[in-house]
Parts: sequence; structure tokens; C-alpha cells
Amino acid sequence: MENVKGILDNYKMIYEYEFLLSFAITIIIETIILFIIVRKLFKINQRKISNSILLFLGVFCSFSTIPYLWFVLPFFIRNYIYYIIIGELLVLLVESLIYYFVLKIGYKKSFIISLLCNLASFLIGSLIIWRITLLRI
Repeated sequence: MENVKGILDNYKMIYEYEFLLSFAITIIIETIILFIIVRKLFKINQRKISNSILLFLGVFCSFSTIPYLWFVLPFFIRNYIYYIIIGELLVLLVESLIYYFVLKIGYKKSFIISLLCNLASFLIGSLIIWRITLLRI
């Protein structure tokens, strides 16, 4: 029985490690993409939206969504495909609303920001995690 408990504890640690790694990757990727979109695509200068606000939002949006996506949603949705689809849509919606209210930009722009940030972090993060998993084998 103790072996089972040890295996479960080890699994939890692996999951938490993967969460922290994914969390850090997400914050870095989404913050970089946020800066690129706001400054280059929408051409909003620093006088209107400061770099500190963008940096705060890059971190805040991830802190507001990723823990729920990793630790709460799996209790309600067991099917992996549904979990990814519903989870990413919820993250997209919540982050769009945060961008909308904090940046005071239109909903279309806030939706585009959220979509591109999340798409980039999902694809790049999946590639990084896949690569790390291959190295473990």
C-alpha cells in the first residue's frame, strides 16, 4: 500500500512540475506576443498603454486562467479533447475580457490579442513539452 502512495505522490510532483514549467513558458510567450501585437500590429504607443501595464497583463492573465485550467477544470471534464476545447475557449473568453477592461480597447482587438497569445503559447508550449518528453524517454 505504501508503494501505491509513493507512486501517487511522485505522479503529483511530476504534474506540478509540468504545471510550473508550462506556466512559466505561457507567461513568457504570451507576454512577448502581447507586446508585439499591441506595439506592432495595433500600433498603440507607450503614452496610451505603458510597458508596465502590458507586462502586468502578460503575467496577470496567465495567473487568472492557467491554474483553473490545470487544477479545477479536469475535475469537471474528463475527456481530453473536450477538456482542451472547452478549457481554451474559457481562457480565451476570460483573457479577452481582462484585455478589454484593462486596456480599454474594443472587444475585437481584445479578442484578437487573446486568440493570438493563446494560440502561440499553446502551439509553442506543446512543442516544448513534447520535446522535453522525448528527452526523458
